[in-house]
Amino acid sequence: MDAPLPCPAPLSLHVPEPPQRPGSEIDFSALSVPPAGAARRPDTDCSAADMTDLAYDLVRVLDDEGHAVGPWAPALDPDTLLRGLRSMMTVRAYDERMQRAQRQGKTSFYMKCTGEEAIAVAQGMALDRADMLFPTYRQQGLLIARDWPLADMMCQVYSNAGDRLKGRQMPVFYSSREAGFFSISGNLGTQYSQAVGWAMASAIKGDTRIAAAWIGEGATAEGDFHHALTFASVYRAPVILNLVNNHWAISSYHGIAGGERTTFAARGLGYGIPSLRVDGNDFLAVFAATRWAAARARANLGPTLIELFTYRAAAHSTSDDPGKYRPENAGARWPLGDPIDRLRRHLIGLGIWSEARHEALGQEVAAAVQAAGKEAEALGTLDKGPFHSARTMFEDVYKTMPWHLERQRRQAGI
Repeated sequence: MDAPLPCPAPLSLHVPEPPQRPGSEIDFSALSVPPAGAARRPDTDCSAADMTDLAYDLVRVLDDEGHAVGPWAPALDPDTLLRGLRSMMTVRAYDERMQRAQRQGKTSFYMKCTGEEAIAVAQGMALDRADMLFPTYRQQGLLIARDWPLADMMCQVYSNAGDRLKGRQMPVFYSSREAGFFSISGNLGTQYSQAVGWAMASAIKGDTRIAAAWIGEGATAEGDFHHALTFASVYRAPVILNLVNNHWAISSYHGIAGGERTTFAARGLGYGIPSLRVDGNDFLAVFAATRWAAARARANLGPTLIELFTYRAAAHSTSDDPGKYRPENAGARWPLGDPIDRLRRHLIGLGIWSEARHEALGQEVAAAVQAAGKEAEALGTLDKGPFHSARTMFEDVYKTMPWHLERQRRQAGI
């Protein structure tokens, strides 16, 4: 008879915890930040297996002195650089105004993208205007980079008489067919599957347009993320799958979604998808990586997964208090810096910018946002109206209103 097995030690469950909590000092010393310019730039036809290292490395272009270095430096002309700076500053000024509007009761909800402006702005500029965008709620910079009217965006946030969506979407859930900006959904993982499907349809039709989608690191735990990667890989869909790792899914630390063990970019490798990990606070690096991925898609080489490594500097939304789950001012200590400040220093180093011009641009942008705010508020705010008629709840669903809805509308007296 076999001897009895020794009594094993009790099993224990590992639950990832953030390294610091409220009341402690934020400490990013364990974060490995490779020098700018160190990551190699492969050919666009490189396979996932031949660029595994780039899913663990970090593509960076701007060094600590503001110089553009390394093979990923995109050599953009001054006008493009200045347009990028203006757009990022506009996004920040817009965010600040709309957050104040929410605190004043003019809207019910708002979400800022402080510290993440380079992602949406650089990617919006790197893609063609005809390409289709499937964003989350922190990519308002895509619309601003495409020169979409600020007043129109504000009307959507206010759900006022000028809201083209007629108050049917949550504030900041923009949608614009003309701007190639797909309707934002609160079910975030769905954007990935929809973007892959759209890209597949574009390829089936022999079109020339590609798709780009965004998702947060927390939503990678959803099945939609994996479904999208499967279809994108199998059918070589012309799509860029952007994964914004800002370390927090509301109050959930990114380790809960798997970020404690490996990079999020590494997830693409298992599907045979070339994957990059990019400094999300580096305008030039984001622009260059996006252009590289777009070139792959346009050449029928298939999808690319880009992890944009950044940090959510502000609260998740106006309904959130990050002081309840992380140290105060954590965003200000992020070692990859502020995207606007980094591009400003680069432009000054090139001799095409100055502190005085930067201050003047800040005032100009603030004035433009203020003017747009007055235009939008003239059409109403959530607290005071005017609003769309209740009659509109029956519209825009059917081309011809069916009899039962027509009856309900009459019964409601509208």
